[in-house]
Amino acid sequence: MTFMEIQKILKNKTVGIAGCGGLGSNCAVALARVGVGTLIIADFDKIEESNLNRQYYFYDQIGLPKSETLKENIKRINPKVNVINHQVFVDEKNIPVIFKDCDIIVEAFDKVEAKEMIIKTVNKVFPDKYLVCGIGMAGWGQNALIREQRFGKLIICGDGINEISDSNPPLAPRVGIVSNMQANIVLELLLKNN
Repeated sequence: MTFMEIQKILKNKTVGIAGCGGLGSNCAVALARVGVGTLIIADFDKIEESNLNRQYYFYDQIGLPKSETLKENIKRINPKVNVINHQVFVDEKNIPVIFKDCDIIVEAFDKVEAKEMIIKTVNKVFPDKYLVCGIGMAGWGQNALIREQRFGKLIICGDGINEISDSNPPLAPRVGIVSNMQANIVLELLLKNN
């Protein structure tokens, strides 16, 4: 399949991304670069200097809302992508509204509790939608541990072991690997049977 053929398919697809931090911002940029037609992104947070070690933002954007700023950054990369941003705290009440029109949903939260919440909510509300999660990307090295695991419509990327902590921080290389793995799986699913 040529890149033009791929873009022709992707321009009619919609991907939702819950969280615009390290996983979400990098996954969104990868999907925008290949021409996914619509990205629906949601996050309540603002950019902090400590985010810049792994998130797709710039120093002069510190203090700005992540979802709004990511939309602007994506428009600079590929103005053909329709980006719908929601500056909200994503929870079980607004997931059914925000992500109802998505072909696939990407989970990109920091906290384990939020990851559990979206898995349960998507499984209940959208049982036919794929959910691509990132779990276990803190630290550095150990590339061989990073993998994908499939459980029906739930796909988990990461090592499933290395949780984020002060002594095991999330850093650009491993976060980038997992976020691009998520984007690659989304592409695989969107292009399947085409």
